[in-house]
Amino acid sequence: MAFCPPLIHFLRSTTILSLLLTVSSRPQAIEADKFIIKEATVDEIHAAFRENKLNSRQLVKFYLRQIQKLNPVLRSVIEVNPEALDQADEADRERKREKRPGELLGLHGIPILVKDNIATKDKLNTTAGSYALLGSAVPRDAGVVERLRKAGAIIIGKASLSEWAHFRSDHAPNGWCARSGKGRNPYNLSADPCGSSSGSAISMAANMAAVSLGTETDGSILCPSSYNSVVGIKPTVGLTSRSGVIPISPRQDTVGPICRTVTDAVRVLDAIVGFDELDEATKKVQEYIPVGGYTRFLRLDGLKGKRLGIVRNPFFNFDDGSLQDLAFKRHFRTLRRMGGLLVDKLEIANIDKILASSSEIIALEAEFKLSLNYYLKELLVSPVRTLADVIAFNNKFAREEMIEEYGQALFTASEATNGIEYKVKQALSQLQELSSKGFEKTMIEYELDAIVTPGSDFSTILAIGGFPGINVPAGYDDDGVPFGICFGGLTGSEPKLIEIAYAFEQATKIRKPPEVHFPKKSFI
Repeated sequence: MAFCPPLIHFLRSTTILSLLLTVSSRPQAIEADKFIIKEATVDEIHAAFRENKLNSRQLVKFYLRQIQKLNPVLRSVIEVNPEALDQADEADRERKREKRPGELLGLHGIPILVKDNIATKDKLNTTAGSYALLGSAVPRDAGVVERLRKAGAIIIGKASLSEWAHFRSDHAPNGWCARSGKGRNPYNLSADPCGSSSGSAISMAANMAAVSLGTETDGSILCPSSYNSVVGIKPTVGLTSRSGVIPISPRQDTVGPICRTVTDAVRVLDAIVGFDELDEATKKVQEYIPVGGYTRFLRLDGLKGKRLGIVRNPFFNFDDGSLQDLAFKRHFRTLRRMGGLLVDKLEIANIDKILASSSEIIALEAEFKLSLNYYLKELLVSPVRTLADVIAFNNKFAREEMIEEYGQALFTASEATNGIEYKVKQALSQLQELSSKGFEKTMIEYELDAIVTPGSDFSTILAIGGFPGINVPAGYDDDGVPFGICFGGLTGSEPKLIEIAYAFEQATKIRKPPEVHFPKKSFI
């Protein structure tokens, strides 16, 4: 497929415009009778369905109006699904046909935004935010999307992201991609929204869908969840399928929910976990998926008896008396009051080496080239078939992809690799050793259920071992920017982490929706 600069410039300027026209051509959405949709949970929405206070069409129209109103400023949605209302109507018909009220639960009739690196075989594009993949055709739904459809979810659109999951350049700002521009933090428009699943987190914070999906290689679920006051679950690698997801590393990539509550995130997690024959990693962790799903671990007494590790250095070096300092002192008291056993002032022997090591990037650069080339070759239609093609495309359309401003240094470094050679094997070996002699050893030695850290500070340690973590809203700084608390554990420890995160959330209930203040200057 040939592209020319005028066509790309036209597509860039009309992406949001076409979205607005799609929505504004419909009747304006209103709140359903006696039911307030904003901040509603999946369980509350299902209850409203059963009580005939709400239907899926009303729900989808509400979120489309939210997108129409907020997206020109927040830039967290790249596209809306032109078939979303049709899917909503079908969901409403299915509920009318159900034999027993409430029979269709799961995510039935629930609108979800999925990150734009997760393939959907429909009228939506899958581009990782880049013009290089605009117009490409995927062979099938991503494994997690197939499960979402089986659970009855409505794919309402694609969330924006840091382009190529922030693996094109270190210089591009968090939340920026060529197709939608820079995503903005709804709590403070000048603040960092973090990345790369920024669009999913921003959209959840601002009530632009009921639930959402993000992906993480290192921090890309936990960090934007922390900065946007939402809940993010980074699952054990392999717990959710990565087939059909534009990759960085099969060793570190994972797909997980970003939602407004722990309960909603767990509902989504239940829908997307499981074996996928197209992703070998899903076979290795099946034993960790609990019979009956994860919702049974939503327990108010979930902190009782849990051993929680606190690594003060380097994670809790706040200014004495700052809002973060006061908040975490209060949270530690809450954890204790709820029955948690805090093992304080722990040290992870090689923490400095882990955080300073270049081994992760050495491994990721080699893995990215191999994985991306495989993904691109599987596409039914694509303007690019290799990483080298993408680099050439970006150079050809440098203005549209802002190459002069942000570059593509990670791309060129990755292209220069030659498979998993000796240097890469050394890096992988070092990562494994750092993980086993650091985090894993500490968890086992002190019999910990979780390590507690601010936000995404622990993401690299969790990333290199493929370990899970959950972020929960923890407070707001002097500028109104949110920060979170993260509970991280060993492989397959999601049940314990969910118990801890849910009990903490219910005891504190810190999240509050943002008030988006529209600037005088238009961002369209």
